[in-house]
Amino acid sequence: MPIPRSTDALAAIDSFLTAQREAGYAFETIRLRGTLLTEYLEHVLHEEKATSLTAGELLQPERTDSWLDASHAGITRRRNTLLGPDAVAAYDSQRARIQTYNAFVDAVGLSGLRRPCPPSGGGERLEPEQAWSLLRTLATRRPTGANAATAIRTAAVAALVAATGRTVPELHKLNVADVDLERRPVPVVEIPAGPCPLDKHTSEILRRWLDVRANITAELEGTDPGYLWIPTKPGRARDGIEPPKPGLTRAAVRTLHAAHRNLVLQVFGAPLRPNALLPRT
Repeated sequence: MPIPRSTDALAAIDSFLTAQREAGYAFETIRLRGTLLTEYLEHVLHEEKATSLTAGELLQPERTDSWLDASHAGITRRRNTLLGPDAVAAYDSQRARIQTYNAFVDAVGLSGLRRPCPPSGGGERLEPEQAWSLLRTLATRRPTGANAATAIRTAAVAALVAATGRTVPELHKLNVADVDLERRPVPVVEIPAGPCPLDKHTSEILRRWLDVRANITAELEGTDPGYLWIPTKPGRARDGIEPPKPGLTRAAVRTLHAAHRNLVLQVFGAPLRPNALLPRT
Protein backbone atom coordinates (compact mmCIF):
# COMPACT_ATOMS: atom_id res chain seq x y z
CA MET A 1 0.00 0.00 0.00
CA PRO A 2 1.30 3.48 -0.84
CA ILE A 3 2.21 5.81 2.00
CA PRO A 4 -0.72 8.27 2.37
CA ARG A 5 0.06 11.68 0.91
CA SER A 6 -1.34 13.30 4.06
CA THR A 7 1.33 11.64 6.21
CA ASP A 8 3.81 13.98 7.85
CA ALA A 9 6.82 14.11 5.51
CA LEU A 10 9.33 13.04 8.17
CA ALA A 11 7.13 10.10 9.17
CA ALA A 12 6.71 9.21 5.50
CA ILE A 13 10.49 9.14 5.06
CA ASP A 14 10.78 6.83 8.07
CA SER A 15 8.12 4.53 6.64
CA PHE A 16 9.87 4.53 3.27
CA LEU A 17 13.22 3.58 4.81
CA THR A 18 11.59 0.84 6.88
CA ALA A 19 10.02 -0.60 3.72
CA GLN A 20 13.40 -0.46 1.99
CA ARG A 21 15.00 -2.45 4.85
CA GLU A 22 12.22 -5.01 4.75
CA ALA A 23 12.67 -5.33 0.98
CA GLY A 24 16.31 -6.25 1.50
CA TYR A 25 18.04 -3.16 0.15
CA ALA A 26 21.70 -2.78 1.10
CA PHE A 27 22.42 -0.88 4.31
CA GLU A 28 24.57 1.67 2.44
CA THR A 29 21.75 2.38 -0.03
CA ILE A 30 19.21 2.89 2.74
CA ARG A 31 21.52 5.17 4.68
CA LEU A 32 22.28 7.29 1.63
CA ARG A 33 18.60 7.58 0.72
CA GLY A 34 17.77 8.60 4.29
CA THR A 35 20.44 11.28 4.18
CA LEU A 36 19.25 12.67 0.84
CA LEU A 37 15.56 12.70 1.73
CA THR A 38 16.33 14.41 5.04
CA GLU A 39 18.37 16.98 3.11
CA TYR A 40 15.37 17.48 0.77
CA LEU A 41 12.94 18.05 3.64
CA GLU A 42 15.28 20.29 5.63
CA HIS A 43 16.00 22.44 2.59
CA VAL A 44 12.32 23.02 1.86
CA LEU A 45 11.44 23.70 5.51
CA HIS A 46 14.33 26.17 5.80
CA GLU A 47 13.47 27.96 2.56
CA GLU A 48 9.81 28.32 3.48
CA LYS A 49 10.43 28.83 7.20
CA ALA A 50 7.94 26.06 7.90
CA THR A 51 7.93 23.51 10.71
CA SER A 52 6.33 20.61 8.88
CA LEU A 53 4.91 19.42 5.58
CA THR A 54 2.93 16.42 4.44
CA ALA A 55 4.51 13.99 2.02
CA GLY A 56 2.25 15.26 -0.75
CA GLU A 57 3.21 18.86 -0.07
CA LEU A 58 6.93 18.08 -0.01
CA LEU A 59 6.75 16.37 -3.40
CA GLN A 60 5.23 19.33 -5.24
CA PRO A 61 7.35 19.94 -8.37
CA GLU A 62 8.41 23.48 -7.48
CA ARG A 63 9.78 22.28 -4.14
CA THR A 64 11.63 19.44 -5.82
CA ASP A 65 13.12 21.88 -8.36
CA SER A 66 14.28 24.14 -5.52
CA TRP A 67 16.03 21.25 -3.76
CA LEU A 68 17.71 19.86 -6.88
CA ASP A 69 18.87 23.32 -7.98
CA ALA A 70 20.25 24.08 -4.52
CA SER A 71 22.00 20.73 -4.18
CA HIS A 72 23.53 21.06 -7.65
CA ALA A 73 24.93 24.45 -6.67
CA GLY A 74 26.41 22.98 -3.50
CA ILE A 75 24.12 25.00 -1.22
CA THR A 76 22.87 21.97 0.71
CA ARG A 77 26.39 20.61 1.29
CA ARG A 78 27.19 19.96 4.95
CA ARG A 79 30.92 19.42 4.61
CA ASN A 80 33.76 20.75 2.52
CA THR A 81 35.02 18.78 -0.46
CA LEU A 82 38.31 18.40 -2.26
CA LEU A 83 36.98 20.81 -4.87
CA GLY A 84 36.10 23.45 -2.27
CA PRO A 85 32.87 24.41 -0.45
CA ASP A 86 31.40 26.23 -3.44
CA ALA A 87 31.89 23.44 -6.01
CA VAL A 88 28.83 22.18 -7.85
CA ALA A 89 27.57 18.72 -6.91
CA ALA A 90 29.16 15.71 -8.55
CA TYR A 91 27.30 13.94 -11.35
CA ASP A 92 26.85 10.74 -9.34
CA SER A 93 25.64 12.71 -6.33
CA GLN A 94 22.82 14.34 -8.31
CA ARG A 95 22.01 11.03 -9.98
CA ALA A 96 21.65 9.45 -6.52
CA ARG A 97 19.29 12.25 -5.48
CA ILE A 98 17.03 11.68 -8.47
CA GLN A 99 17.05 7.90 -7.97
CA THR A 100 16.13 8.42 -4.31
CA TYR A 101 13.41 10.93 -5.18
CA ASN A 102 11.91 8.56 -7.77
CA ALA A 103 11.83 5.68 -5.31
CA PHE A 104 10.14 7.91 -2.73
CA VAL A 105 7.44 9.24 -5.07
CA ASP A 106 6.68 5.65 -6.05
CA ALA A 107 6.25 4.76 -2.38
CA VAL A 108 3.84 7.68 -1.91
CA GLY A 109 1.85 6.64 -4.98
CA LEU A 110 2.85 9.67 -7.04
CA SER A 111 4.78 7.96 -9.81
CA GLY A 112 3.60 10.59 -12.27
CA LEU A 113 6.05 12.99 -10.62
CA ARG A 114 9.11 10.86 -11.41
CA ARG A 115 12.10 12.69 -12.90
CA PRO A 116 14.27 11.37 -15.77
CA CYS A 117 17.32 9.73 -14.25
CA PRO A 118 20.71 10.61 -15.77
CA PRO A 119 22.36 7.61 -17.40
CA SER A 120 24.97 5.60 -15.60
CA GLY A 121 28.17 6.44 -17.37
CA GLY A 122 30.63 5.68 -14.62
CA GLY A 123 30.06 9.19 -13.30
CA GLU A 124 32.74 11.73 -13.97
CA ARG A 125 36.43 11.04 -14.06
CA LEU A 126 38.58 13.08 -11.72
CA GLU A 127 41.39 15.21 -13.05
CA PRO A 128 44.83 13.79 -12.11
CA GLU A 129 45.41 16.39 -9.38
CA GLN A 130 41.95 15.77 -7.94
CA ALA A 131 42.54 12.03 -7.98
CA TRP A 132 45.84 12.34 -6.15
CA SER A 133 44.32 14.74 -3.61
CA LEU A 134 41.58 12.20 -2.93
CA LEU A 135 44.10 9.36 -2.56
CA ARG A 136 46.24 11.41 -0.20
CA THR A 137 43.20 12.24 1.91
CA LEU A 138 42.06 8.60 2.05
CA ALA A 139 45.54 7.54 3.10
CA THR A 140 45.95 10.10 5.88
CA ARG A 141 42.49 10.78 7.28
CA ARG A 142 40.40 8.30 9.23
CA PRO A 143 36.76 9.17 8.46
CA THR A 144 34.10 9.00 11.14
CA GLY A 145 32.89 5.48 11.84
CA ALA A 146 35.63 3.74 9.85
CA ASN A 147 38.39 1.65 11.33
CA ALA A 148 41.94 2.50 10.36
CA ALA A 149 42.56 -0.84 8.61
CA THR A 150 39.55 -0.40 6.32
CA ALA A 151 40.59 3.17 5.51
CA ILE A 152 44.13 2.23 4.43
CA ARG A 153 42.88 -0.81 2.48
CA THR A 154 40.47 1.46 0.63
CA ALA A 155 43.27 3.91 -0.11
CA ALA A 156 45.45 1.07 -1.41
CA VAL A 157 42.73 -0.28 -3.70
CA ALA A 158 42.00 3.21 -5.02
CA ALA A 159 45.72 3.89 -5.56
CA LEU A 160 46.10 0.72 -7.63
CA VAL A 161 43.04 1.59 -9.72
CA ALA A 162 44.59 4.96 -10.52
CA ALA A 163 48.10 3.54 -11.11
CA THR A 164 47.15 0.57 -13.29
CA GLY A 165 44.03 1.81 -15.07
CA ARG A 166 42.26 -1.41 -14.00
CA THR A 167 38.91 -1.75 -12.24
CA VAL A 168 38.33 -3.27 -8.80
CA PRO A 169 37.03 -6.58 -10.24
CA GLU A 170 40.19 -6.81 -12.36
CA LEU A 171 42.40 -6.21 -9.30
CA HIS A 172 40.32 -8.35 -6.96
CA LYS A 173 42.31 -11.57 -7.33
CA LEU A 174 45.75 -10.10 -6.79
CA ASN A 175 47.97 -11.82 -4.26
CA VAL A 176 50.65 -10.32 -2.06
CA ALA A 177 53.24 -12.04 -4.25
CA ASP A 178 52.04 -9.97 -7.21
CA VAL A 179 53.29 -6.78 -5.55
CA ASP A 180 57.05 -6.21 -5.63
CA LEU A 181 57.87 -2.98 -3.84
CA GLU A 182 61.59 -3.77 -3.81
CA ARG A 183 61.91 -4.10 -7.60
CA ARG A 184 64.48 -1.80 -9.14
CA PRO A 185 64.51 0.62 -10.80
CA VAL A 186 60.81 0.96 -9.88
CA PRO A 187 58.34 -1.13 -7.87
CA VAL A 188 55.78 -3.09 -9.90
CA VAL A 189 52.53 -4.98 -9.56
CA GLU A 190 51.89 -8.00 -11.76
CA ILE A 191 48.51 -7.73 -13.50
CA PRO A 192 47.20 -10.01 -16.29
CA ALA A 193 48.59 -7.63 -18.92
CA GLY A 194 52.07 -7.84 -17.39
CA PRO A 195 54.12 -5.90 -14.84
CA CYS A 196 52.85 -2.38 -14.18
CA PRO A 197 55.22 0.22 -12.63
CA LEU A 198 54.13 1.96 -9.45
CA ASP A 199 54.88 5.56 -8.52
CA LYS A 200 56.34 6.29 -5.11
CA HIS A 201 53.06 7.52 -3.63
CA THR A 202 51.16 4.37 -4.63
CA SER A 203 54.07 2.28 -3.33
CA GLU A 204 53.94 4.06 0.03
CA ILE A 205 50.20 3.49 0.38
CA LEU A 206 50.56 -0.18 -0.59
CA ARG A 207 53.40 -0.62 1.89
CA ARG A 208 51.19 0.75 4.67
CA TRP A 209 48.41 -1.65 3.69
CA LEU A 210 50.79 -4.60 3.64
CA ASP A 211 51.96 -3.70 7.16
CA VAL A 212 48.35 -3.52 8.37
CA ARG A 213 47.55 -6.76 6.55
CA ALA A 214 50.50 -8.50 8.22
CA ASN A 215 49.16 -7.54 11.64
CA ILE A 216 45.76 -9.00 10.75
CA THR A 217 47.10 -12.26 9.34
CA ALA A 218 49.43 -12.72 12.32
CA GLU A 219 46.36 -13.98 14.15
CA LEU A 220 45.92 -16.86 11.69
CA GLU A 221 46.72 -20.40 12.73
CA GLY A 222 48.64 -21.93 9.85
CA THR A 223 49.72 -20.65 6.45
CA ASP A 224 48.66 -17.26 5.14
CA PRO A 225 46.84 -17.90 1.80
CA GLY A 226 48.42 -14.70 0.46
CA TYR A 227 45.35 -12.81 -0.78
CA LEU A 228 46.17 -9.11 -1.22
CA TRP A 229 42.72 -7.84 -0.27
CA ILE A 230 41.33 -9.39 2.89
CA PRO A 231 38.52 -8.47 5.31
CA THR A 232 39.70 -6.16 8.07
CA LYS A 233 37.46 -7.68 10.72
CA PRO A 234 35.46 -10.89 11.20
CA GLY A 235 32.03 -11.14 9.63
CA ARG A 236 28.88 -12.02 11.49
CA ALA A 237 28.02 -15.56 12.49
CA ARG A 238 25.38 -17.18 10.28
CA ASP A 239 23.19 -20.02 11.45
CA GLY A 240 25.41 -20.41 14.49
CA ILE A 241 28.55 -20.89 12.38
CA GLU A 242 31.45 -18.58 13.14
CA PRO A 243 32.85 -16.77 10.08
CA PRO A 244 36.44 -17.44 8.95
CA LYS A 245 39.14 -15.22 10.40
CA PRO A 246 40.26 -12.28 8.25
CA GLY A 247 42.95 -13.45 5.87
CA LEU A 248 41.55 -16.90 5.19
CA THR A 249 39.30 -15.56 2.43
CA ARG A 250 39.48 -12.70 -0.07
CA ALA A 251 37.51 -9.54 0.60
CA ALA A 252 34.51 -9.59 -1.76
CA VAL A 253 34.36 -7.10 -4.62
CA ARG A 254 31.15 -5.68 -3.16
CA THR A 255 32.96 -5.18 0.18
CA LEU A 256 35.75 -3.21 -1.49
CA HIS A 257 33.23 -1.12 -3.45
CA ALA A 258 31.10 -0.40 -0.36
CA ALA A 259 34.11 0.68 1.70
CA HIS A 260 35.26 2.98 -1.10
CA ARG A 261 31.83 4.50 -1.54
CA ASN A 262 31.38 5.16 2.19
CA LEU A 263 34.79 6.69 2.78
CA VAL A 264 34.82 8.80 -0.39
CA LEU A 265 31.36 10.13 0.44
CA GLN A 266 32.78 11.52 3.68
CA VAL A 267 35.97 13.06 2.33
CA PHE A 268 34.82 14.11 -1.16
CA GLY A 269 31.16 14.84 -0.57
CA ALA A 270 29.93 12.49 -3.31
CA PRO A 271 29.67 8.69 -3.52
CA LEU A 272 32.16 8.34 -6.36
CA ARG A 273 32.97 4.85 -7.58
CA PRO A 274 36.59 3.69 -7.87
CA ASN A 275 36.24 4.06 -11.67
CA ALA A 276 36.33 7.85 -11.19
CA LEU A 277 40.05 7.38 -10.50
CA LEU A 278 40.76 5.65 -13.80
CA PRO A 279 42.98 7.72 -16.10
CA ARG A 280 41.12 9.79 -18.66
CA THR A 281 41.24 8.43 -22.20
